Amino acid sequence: MNKIKNEPNLLKKALQVGAVYAKKRGYGEIEEQDAVKLKVEFIYRVLTEDKLIQPLAKDQISDPNMRHKLALWIARQLPADHPLLK
Repeated sequence: MNKIKNEPNLLKKALQVGAVYAKKRGYGEIEEQDAVKLKVEFIYRVLTEDKLIQPLAKDQISDPNMRHKLALWIARQLPADHPLLK
């Protein structure tokens, strides 16, 4: 797993966008007091359920891998000139 530039900030953006997406799709809302680990897993599961990202192999499912997947997902969604990609 290669670390991508600006991954923590990309993850924050992925959680924001993913939360809006999940709410619009009727999966529920993320509460402000929820732990980041719970938020990551929730958004990961929503995106894999809707086939927006390819799920990890069962033996590869872990918090760091899910975070990386979400950062990769949002990096592909952002325009090429977005500040988080520089």
